[in-house]
Amino acid sequence: MKGYRVERKVRMMLSKAGWRVVRAGGSLGEADLICIKSSHCILLQIKSTKKKTLYYYEYMEPKLEGFSFYLVVDFGYGKIRISHPKKIFKINDGMLLKEFL
Repeated sequence: MKGYRVERKVRMMLSKAGWRVVRAGGSLGEADLICIKSSHCILLQIKSTKKKTLYYYEYMEPKLEGFSFYLVVDFGYGKIRISHPKKIFKINDGMLLKEFL
């Protein structure tokens, strides 16, 4: 349930920034959200943690089927960060999702 809440929060932020967002539910693929705006399409894997470091063991490439692939991590307290995937993702890695949008 926690994962769904974070996905929903990220989806709402993207929608408010003008992105069309489709949830690829059930963790059946690499991406949780497919996001389209103008001529851009990005794929997002959404994670959350209360710790200062997330260890990520899933898809590690910056592109998937030719589309940009990003890892989005909600560390809580408004600290939602985005970056291309990496094994060790720390609380100050990447950029704030608000800045990315």
